[in-house]
Amino acid sequence: MAEAEKLSDLQERIKDHLARYIATDGADGYLWKTELAGTVPTLLLTTTGRKSGRQLTLPLIFGRSGTDYVVVASKGGAPNHPAWYVNLQANPEVQVQVKAEKFAARAHTAEGAERASLWPLMVGVFSPYADYQTRTERQIPVVVLRRA
Repeated sequence: MAEAEKLSDLQERIKDHLARYIATDGADGYLWKTELAGTVPTLLLTTTGRKSGRQLTLPLIFGRSGTDYVVVASKGGAPNHPAWYVNLQANPEVQVQVKAEKFAARAHTAEGAERASLWPLMVGVFSPYADYQTRTERQIPVVVLRRA
């Protein structure tokens, strides 16, 4: 029961964060205060459901690598990938909002040397990612969002 309550609470916090971000063009929501790692920047990522075809928007912690935005598909170290990541694998054309700026992007999963350089960058943005990786056998994907 406690796990279901935690999930429900998390879903409500995400919905609230998303609503505030959208309503204020990120003035409220761009910076997200976490219990685990202090204040982190967030963007809104919109993917297309691989089965439903519906648009799904979520706030995600991000980092920057040059002009690219970088996000991590951690799902808190769960054994399976988050739905948004599976969706963008099927359709890498996404929409991104950073504060009031909205743009189309193409997503790709960083591999090899690119991932090796981006993983520490993202752990620097949100240190719990390192712990999340120890909780799962899957390699947590690092995703690059490049303007289309």
